[in-house]
Amino acid sequence: MAGPALRRNGASTPETAVEPERRHGALNESQRLDNQLCFAVYAAAHAFGRAYRNLLGRHDLTYPQYLVLMVLWEEDGLTVKEIGERLFLDSGTLTPLLKRLEASGRVRRARDRPDERQVSIFLTEAGEALRDILACIPDEAGGMTGFAIKDRKDLLEHLVSLRDGLRSHDPA
Repeated sequence: MAGPALRRNGASTPETAVEPERRHGALNESQRLDNQLCFAVYAAAHAFGRAYRNLLGRHDLTYPQYLVLMVLWEEDGLTVKEIGERLFLDSGTLTPLLKRLEASGRVRRARDRPDERQVSIFLTEAGEALRDILACIPDEAGGMTGFAIKDRKDLLEHLVSLRDGLRSHDPA
């Protein structure tokens, strides 16, 4: 038999058999997992990741690669540092991702002549062509949420405020 043995006379039960709320006292409602804003955002981010994996997989793209392409579609020729600032990614995360995009023929990297440490990223024809091919992705992903467009815009506004509020308290 697994676990601690029960006393036959019923005088006590093992610690593991006691309900968690009784074992450690009643949980405060704010301590319940389902009441955690951070967990809801975390779980939603994972759900979005799975949705985008399905939408982008047929184009052999990951979600972070798609984000880089979106940044470059807005402004081509940004430096690695500028892309990282837009996506909140450090160069250690971004550089391998950019190398894979380059190997797939979607971007090209070019060192700045005056400052060899600076690397600018440019779309190739294939990377530019993906703009039209993937134009439907935002609406498809948004539609998966079950939210009306206005509700998605409101949620986006709230999430940006949430992000900015949290970043304002970040000591880094």
